[in-house]
Amino acid sequence: MQAIRSRDTKPEQLVRRLVHAQGLRYRVAAKPLPGLRRTADLVFRPTKVAVFIDGCYWHGCPEHYVPPKTNPGYWSDKVARNMARDRDTDQQLAEAGWLVLRFWEHEPSEECASRIADEVARRRSGKP
Repeated sequence: MQAIRSRDTKPEQLVRRLVHAQGLRYRVAAKPLPGLRRTADLVFRPTKVAVFIDGCYWHGCPEHYVPPKTNPGYWSDKVARNMARDRDTDQQLAEAGWLVLRFWEHEPSEECASRIADEVARRRSGKP
């Protein structure tokens, strides 16, 4: 478990590089809310946009998740807890007025970056 990266994964770095190239600035691995013990991969505080790039295995991707063969009870429960925590995080942030954007690691980075830039621009302009 120590070798598993919680930040600076390849998909995350690609998206960050593309978003940065579009002139957007953000916080990396930051807590969107002070009392929330969870960090988002990219945080745009002024516009209240939190971006999560989820790993297919650890967050139970419907397309790519394969149940483990070794110690399936533990790992399947862990992934289920991760998914429940993700939903709880989404709910808490939404209640605080944040927009939560979630992407899977297999999604094209260019599309993710484009959607992030569009949503941040939309929120900056004040349009719903």
